[in-house]
Amino acid sequence: MGMFDALDISGSALSAERLRMDVTSENLANAQTTRGADGKPYRRKEVVLQEIGSGSTFGAQLAGAMGSSSDSAGGGVQVAGIVQDQSQGQLVYDPGHPDANAQGYVRMPNVESVTEMTDLITESRSYEANVTAMQTAKSMYTKTLDLLR
Repeated sequence: MGMFDALDISGSALSAERLRMDVTSENLANAQTTRGADGKPYRRKEVVLQEIGSGSTFGAQLAGAMGSSSDSAGGGVQVAGIVQDQSQGQLVYDPGHPDANAQGYVRMPNVESVTEMTDLITESRSYEANVTAMQTAKSMYTKTLDLLR
């Protein structure tokens, strides 16, 4: 593990959490969108994350087989993709709505505001924790340099 790996790991996590907050905000903004560009209700989006350097490289596999754990440390996190939740939203009776079917029901997006707000709080706390980790690493590097003077 390199000297500045802590900053790299926290930096990658900050980027990932920012994207998660952006997607959650988009979900909240579209919680009442009953017709999108495709003519269907908005579908909730989720960010899929994966570990960087998860040991799937040839060098990591070889080091693991030889009993060396020098390359086993993760290298942070990256966004693997953004996926749409395929569950159906609930039907709401509103015969005056322009998107109502023949029976007067409107298919709503599959976004639950309480779930999205909970996710947003979790993402915000994770972001704050990674900022604190970066500040702590920076402080340790500064104190190390002061000791070397």
